[in-house]
Amino acid sequence: MIVDFNKIEEQRLERFKDGEGSLLARMYFDGTNRIMKARLEPGSSIGLHTHDTSCEVIFIIKGNGSVLYEGERIALSEGDCHYCPKGHTHSLINDSDAILEFTAVVPAQ
Repeated sequence: MIVDFNKIEEQRLERFKDGEGSLLARMYFDGTNRIMKARLEPGSSIGLHTHDTSCEVIFIIKGNGSVLYEGERIALSEGDCHYCPKGHTHSLINDSDAILEFTAVVPAQ
């Protein structure tokens, strides 16, 4: 199966998961699992949240930012991959002055 993000309408999500600013996202959801290709604008974030029933893998395509994971702030840059296991808490932050592009996979467990 191919997920063609070019055929999925981009959504502007304000304050995603109680974060700051805007998330621009193209999301595929099969009823159980979610795959997202997204962009965080400068100064924007995905709010701090816990993965109770899933894990999440975030691959940074372009730009720089950071992740808040279990209370520690960790820098991310192009090519980095962040993994948040089921039961853990994290937030993605664009603390740069350019767009942060990433792909995220959230499989139910």
